[in-house]
Amino acid sequence: MPFIPHTEQEIADMLEAIGVAEIENLFDEIPDSLRAGSLNAIPEGLTEMEVSRLLHQRARQNSTALCFIGAGAYEHHIPAAVWELCARGEFYTAYTPYQAEASQGTLQIIYEYQSMMTALTAMDVSNASMYDGASALAEAVLMAVRADKRIRSGGGAAKAGKVASNPPARILMPTNLHPVYRKVTHTIVHGQQIELIDVPFDRQTGSTDLAQLEACAGETMSAVVIGQPNFFGQLEDVDAITDWAHKNNMLVIAVVNPLLLSVLKPPGQWGETGADIVCGDGQPLGAPLAAGGPYFGFLCCRQALLRQLPGRIVGRTEDLDGNPGFVLTLQAREQHIRRSRATSNICTNQGLMVVAATIHMAILGAQGLENTAAACYANSHELATRLSALEGVRLVFNSPYFHEFVLQFEQPVAAILTALAARGILGGVDISRDYPSLGQALLVCATEMRSAEDIAAYVAALQAVLGQALEGEYPLC
Repeated sequence: MPFIPHTEQEIADMLEAIGVAEIENLFDEIPDSLRAGSLNAIPEGLTEMEVSRLLHQRARQNSTALCFIGAGAYEHHIPAAVWELCARGEFYTAYTPYQAEASQGTLQIIYEYQSMMTALTAMDVSNASMYDGASALAEAVLMAVRADKRIRSGGGAAKAGKVASNPPARILMPTNLHPVYRKVTHTIVHGQQIELIDVPFDRQTGSTDLAQLEACAGETMSAVVIGQPNFFGQLEDVDAITDWAHKNNMLVIAVVNPLLLSVLKPPGQWGETGADIVCGDGQPLGAPLAAGGPYFGFLCCRQALLRQLPGRIVGRTEDLDGNPGFVLTLQAREQHIRRSRATSNICTNQGLMVVAATIHMAILGAQGLENTAAACYANSHELATRLSALEGVRLVFNSPYFHEFVLQFEQPVAAILTALAARGILGGVDISRDYPSLGQALLVCATEMRSAEDIAAYVAALQAVLGQALEGEYPLC
């Protein structure tokens, strides 16, 4: 049926009632320069049979190659029960729980999700409904600026929507953070006069250079961002950076892989007092790669920053008869459409992904998450050791890492990846463009999904590709 199910006669009657000749006249205030015009690139509609045929053709294009790609989206095992339960109608077709009396199941599972995330991060509060890890970081930056009393007293962002002007808001942003996260954050915050200050990484360790941070001591900065692990997979000295930031009156924003928190100290326990805001992408918790999404972001914070937290927050209460119930609390739906006076424009609900994450964590439990992280660590180190032993391949950094690592080649990485793909291996991500100082650099990931046979296959394929290049049989250019 059409999206607007009115008949032509009903439309004509309504237009006559308001004295308008045609629907187009309702939009005559929009200047011609802002109109989209004709949509010539959009094809005509298809029948159900044609759509089904097209989607089956697209599905056959999916690769069955062994995947060693990470860079923010990871191939993890997802128990079959996770999406079997998510596909139930009450979860799969539910949009958002505005009416508490009709949404108790949805509200309860979001409440349980929030409880799990606060336990995982050791923070006081968690929300729901962030789009992804990159936009969650941008929201964390906005939170930090709103909470900075120095900015507010200087005529800056006392409330959302008021641009910081005197002094400007500044955030220390390590360059070893995910390039996409940094770009998205800049896009969202630079129009509000928030400056992201690059912090170089140490060329030996790949971690944040503490000496570079020390150069910013005493300056007015709202927060410092810490990636754990960072984009290269390296582990940061989170205790030292956290204590340094708090000593210099800065908040600490932690960008974390949630799976890693099952085996390492959570952000709420970093340094003497812990991080202030924690964010990241929840994709490792039950969301399949699915050709790029949908995923979801998570955002947690200390109690003192609760009022700055965007997105949905569910609370547990009791009705007049003493029965437990769940409600949206602290924020109403209308808060998100208050234009410049709103805390955030986050409104669309990522609830289905949150449901998947909650079921995923419940099925695996603390021990299951820990076992998964341990297997990722073991596989990545086995693969790194064997690949870096090949001629012409070098492990770039010499500090501890989790399930990703960076290799440097003497040959062009793009051509190596093409040759590996021809042998059924998705070898990693070419990061030479984002980090030209690293030369021909490849970011490689090995999760718990990679078996000993998979690792051996990668090593043999790369050895063959490099051997062909050395002998001139396969030009890597």
